[in-house]
Amino acid sequence: MTVPAGTTELDHAVIMVRDRLEQTAPHFERQGYTLSETEVHNLGSWNRLIVLEHSYVELLGWPPGKPPARKEIADSPLGLEALVLRTEDADATYERLRAAGYAVNPVQVLTRPARVDGQVMEARFHTVRFAEQPIPGIRLYFCRHLTPQCVWQPALMKHANGARAVVEVSARAQDPRGLATRFAELADMAAQASDNGEWIVPLGHARLRIVPAAPGQGNALEALTLVDREGRRSVLDTGL
Repeated sequence: MTVPAGTTELDHAVIMVRDRLEQTAPHFERQGYTLSETEVHNLGSWNRLIVLEHSYVELLGWPPGKPPARKEIADSPLGLEALVLRTEDADATYERLRAAGYAVNPVQVLTRPARVDGQVMEARFHTVRFAEQPIPGIRLYFCRHLTPQCVWQPALMKHANGARAVVEVSARAQDPRGLATRFAELADMAAQASDNGEWIVPLGHARLRIVPAAPGQGNALEALTLVDREGRRSVLDTGL
């Protein structure tokens, strides 16, 4: 599938493991996923990745026995809790969001080591984060990859279970239309009404599907649907 120029794509989804990265990672390896090595960001957090076509899944946390390294993730719950959208121009994204009235922080440089073909390189990113999250219950930010070769390495994209790509992120909301409209504005895309009160926001090779929440439930990300190389779909089991 070819994505039209100007389309905002899903860059990655974040599974928050807090201080449990070392004990959580084997759960994914047993399912047949290849994980990148544990690396530490310049901001103090650490991660491991499940690298797929077009996007990836990030297991994010901080070393056990230490306080949370980053303020914006200190209170993040375990499990799927954030979506990151790709930008090719972080400064332009920052200006667009600021002009739209969002409380957005200036562009931030994020780095971490990465082992590529046996050599250690510096993976570099420009991120655009919010001072105040625009959608309660769902953490969102934008990322520009300055060194994509540090992430999308062929060896990391080979999974024993055949996993190929993220095709859908499901979320819930008391007001699916309102959440879809807000998310679409942030992504600079168009929301689409679907059946049964559901709403869809296209995100390149994937999509965000928003379903009505049960009474008393708030906004939340609920699941990631992956497709394998045989075309079979499955929901990622986070074990959290």
